[in-house]
Amino acid sequence: MRHFLTLADYTKEEILEILDLAKQIKKETKNKEFKEYLKKQTLGMIFEKSSTRTRVSFETGIYQLGGIGLFLSSNDIQLGRGEPLSDTSRVISSMVDMVMIRTFGHEKIEEFAKYSKVPVINGLTTEYHPVQLMADYLTIQEKGLDKDLVVAYVGDGNNMAHSWLNLAAKLGFELRIATPKGYEVNADILERALEMAKISGAKIFISNDPKVAVKDVSVVTTDTWVSMGQEDEKEQRLKDFNGYIVDSSMMSLAQNKAIFLHCLPAYRGYEVSEEVIEGSQSLIFQEAENRLHAQKGVMVWLDKKRNS
Repeated sequence: MRHFLTLADYTKEEILEILDLAKQIKKETKNKEFKEYLKKQTLGMIFEKSSTRTRVSFETGIYQLGGIGLFLSSNDIQLGRGEPLSDTSRVISSMVDMVMIRTFGHEKIEEFAKYSKVPVINGLTTEYHPVQLMADYLTIQEKGLDKDLVVAYVGDGNNMAHSWLNLAAKLGFELRIATPKGYEVNADILERALEMAKISGAKIFISNDPKVAVKDVSVVTTDTWVSMGQEDEKEQRLKDFNGYIVDSSMMSLAQNKAIFLHCLPAYRGYEVSEEVIEGSQSLIFQEAENRLHAQKGVMVWLDKKRNS
């Protein structure tokens, strides 16, 4: 049995295998061929953090695969009232076929997976957001940019930056990350990515200059500067991130064929300008839809592995 907690747990071949499966299922979905890969299976969906895309994509995805999604907020289950995580895991995993968790510290999902009898999927933690990166890379593949790929991530050194590090280190493409001073990526996560990059041949560059990072890249991506739980830091963060907005001037430094990605929600005028997000280079809504298809690929792949 396999879990889907971080991309660092997967080989290049496994990541691409899941994406090939996602593309196949997406094609079938577009043709209104809803094959019941997960017939009568139940996906338990635990949300300690609210969400739009994660909930809609997983709940729709499991339904289209022939199963049902069970939404569980921390207010609905005993986990929110202090029940040990190990107890919650053993109980829930004895009643469902798969679990998706969207939570805070990554150690929580690791502990849940340790005691779970079924596959566990990371819908987001403070440290990682692997399902989003699967959707992002699917979008890049569909645009034909996965050959000689160079990605610039501009903004906060958060879970998105960490997941880009893992994806680049596994697949072997060039990644440039530019963050303001004091908002760099986690040093341990970076060190592990650099070690993995020695095997894959990935090129990873870290700087504090977004214009240097974006120069001649094929993909420009960013994330909100103020994530959930950081609202009291908003004014300071807006000052610290001055000069990091992805606007038309910054996009002009990238390749002419470059695309813009954002995991959403996006705050126009902060990390990205209105003209970029609504411009022809923006693929954010195709990227958002691909959450549905990429996650269906993850769920079906995990089920196959469990039953193989």
